[in-house]
Amino acid sequence: MTKGEFILNLNILKEEALLKSKDIKDTKELVNTKLYFLGTSGKLTKILKEIKNLPPEARKNAGIKANEVKQAIEDLFKEKRLTNTDLEKEWLDTTSPGIPPKIGHLHIVTQAILEITRIFERIGFTRVRYPEVEWDWYSFGSLNFPPDHPARDDFETFFIDAPPDPHFGKMLLSPHTSSGQVREMQRVGKPPIRMINIAKCYRPNWDITHTPMFHQFEGLVIDRGINITHLKGTFDYFAREYFGKDRKIRLRPHHFQFTEPSFEVDITCGACNAKGCRLCKGGWLELCGSGMVHPNVLRAGKIDPKIYTGYAFGWGVERSFMMKQGIQIDDLRLLYSNDIRFLEQF
Repeated sequence: MTKGEFILNLNILKEEALLKSKDIKDTKELVNTKLYFLGTSGKLTKILKEIKNLPPEARKNAGIKANEVKQAIEDLFKEKRLTNTDLEKEWLDTTSPGIPPKIGHLHIVTQAILEITRIFERIGFTRVRYPEVEWDWYSFGSLNFPPDHPARDDFETFFIDAPPDPHFGKMLLSPHTSSGQVREMQRVGKPPIRMINIAKCYRPNWDITHTPMFHQFEGLVIDRGINITHLKGTFDYFAREYFGKDRKIRLRPHHFQFTEPSFEVDITCGACNAKGCRLCKGGWLELCGSGMVHPNVLRAGKIDPKIYTGYAFGWGVERSFMMKQGIQIDDLRLLYSNDIRFLEQF
C-alpha cells in the first residue's frame, strides 16, 4: 500500500462515518456504530495496522493523518449524542452492576413499631425512648415495688455484674418500659404528660409467647381529671386502628405494683378467630397490663397525686403484631428465626 492509498482510505472512512451518524436513532445504535469504526476490530483499527507496510519516510505523516481522522470520528459521535434529544432521554451508568441487587426492607418488628408510633402520634402522644441498661430504682423502687418482690429475683430479671449505686441500687437490663415513667416525669416536670415509650426489654423467658429480648410500648398520661374512661377510650381507639374494627378487647381486674386500680387487657385471638388454639388456649390473648398511676409513683416523679391523676399501660410489640388481622402467627419466636422465606412475606 502506498501513502496515497492509505490517505484515501482514511478519507473514505471519515465520509462513511459521517453518513452513518445521520441515521442513528438511539443509544444502542450509537454504541454499535462507534464500535464499527473505532472498536478493537473496527474499520479504523484495520487501516492503522497498514502503517507498518508504508515506506519509513511516509509513516510519520500517515500517523498524523490517522490520528486526525480518528479524532474527527470521535467528535462526530460525541456531538451526535449531545444534539440528539432522543439520546439525551436515555441514560447508561456503565458502573452499575449487570444484575441489580435485591432491595431489602425493614424487619416486621420495626414496621410494627413505626405503625404503632403513628397511631399514638395522631392523638397527641410524644414518642420517647429510655435506657435499656437501667437502675433498679427506676425499674422497681420508683414504681412501688417492695425490696422483696419476686420480680427483683435473679430468676425474673437480668442483673448486671457491676457495683450498685448508693441511691439507684443494682444495674440491670430493663425488664419493662415502665422504667421510663418516672424518667419522663423528671424530664417534663409539670404535667400534662402524654408519652409513648417504645424500647427493648429483657426477661429470662422462652416459649411460644415469650422471648428473652422483646419490645414494649409504654403509654403514660398524667393531667388533671384523668380517669379510667380515658384509659378505656385509648384502648378502644388503638384496637380499632391497629387490629381492625372486628376485633374486641376486654379489661380484667388485676394487680400491678405501680397502678391502682389495675387491669389486664385481652383481645380476641386472630390466629383462630377466638375459637381457641395453642397460642391463646381459650379465644383471648393477653396483650398488656394497665391501670391508674399509683400515687406513690407520682410522688417518686415529684408530682402531687392530690392535684394530678394519670393512667399507664405496657403492651408487647411482637404480641400485638401477632394479633393483627390475617397474620395468624402462633409462635412469637418465629419473628426472630431469621428465616428469609418467612421475612420476605412482609
